Amino acid sequence: MNNRARQLLLHLVGCIVFLALPILFKPGPNDPRNMFIDFRFMSDLIVYLLLIGFFYLNYYLLVPEYYFKRKYLLYVLLVIGFYFVLISIPDLFMHGPPPQGMNGGEMRPPPRGEHFLLHKIGNNLFLFMIVLFFSLMLRISSQWKKTEEEKITAELSYLKAQINPHFLFNTLNSIYSLAIQKSDDTAAAVVKLSGMMRYVISEAHKDFVSLEKEITYLRSYIELQQIRFGNSIQLTFSIEGRTEGKVIAPLVLIPFIENAFKHGVNAEEDSDIRINVLITEQNLILTVRNKKVFVRHSADDKSGLGIDNTRMRLQLLYPSRHQLVITDTDESFSVHLELTLK
Repeated sequence: MNNRARQLLLHLVGCIVFLALPILFKPGPNDPRNMFIDFRFMSDLIVYLLLIGFFYLNYYLLVPEYYFKRKYLLYVLLVIGFYFVLISIPDLFMHGPPPQGMNGGEMRPPPRGEHFLLHKIGNNLFLFMIVLFFSLMLRISSQWKKTEEEKITAELSYLKAQINPHFLFNTLNSIYSLAIQKSDDTAAAVVKLSGMMRYVISEAHKDFVSLEKEITYLRSYIELQQIRFGNSIQLTFSIEGRTEGKVIAPLVLIPFIENAFKHGVNAEEDSDIRINVLITEQNLILTVRNKKVFVRHSADDKSGLGIDNTRMRLQLLYPSRHQLVITDTDESFSVHLELTLK
């Protein structure tokens, strides 16, 4: 059952339960044969129907059009006006001639002395205020959630806009190095970059993508780095588990692997990079470890940008479904990320 169908069912059940209240709290014996010829029961039933109508009127029209737009005085006047309509309509129905075959006295309202103005204003006021408050709070909560979702979407778009140029800059640098060396692998590297950029352009804007495609992207990146550095680095890369039928946020793993190559490779020192991806039935576990080496960075190179962005994306997309542990020592840097997959 999708979310919309679940909400419709919840509203339907709520309305039925609400309309059952006059029956549950009807004084005296609840004989179904006498309920619909009893003035008080019919009056209460009409009031409850009007309250349901007011709930949705307030939720869909009055709150968005007047309360949210800060037209508070007009909003209050409309609410008060509807309340007076609510306490007046039952009498209009009950003063007509009784249906044929029914006891005329039973369908008529109680003596007029019971319906003086103060009684009419006070009757059902508590129930009306509950419905008013409940619909107002639900609408405010819904608007707050919508605003939060829009904020998250904007933040994710901003983070992705930073990730993509960051990746492209690093990868082009890698291919540039191959071209300077006149390496025979330059053409293969360009082909791999083309496939990776196709993935970034077609998939990165989505909230979730196929895990299989994301793993292929990681593999292409690592193979590209192997082409660049050859045998000058000691690299261990392994993938365990099945990717079929699983999805993941795009480009959420690559920054940790990029970071390992960025800070773990130096031709004059021994490099050691270990990358493992373990996929279980519900989880993905990424472990990345690199030996620290001396790397000279330019002044405008913002170290850690990719990891910081990814940390924020994880908090937005996997707020209670991820665990990230980063261990930074003098000798090594390691990342242990656990994600609960969809």
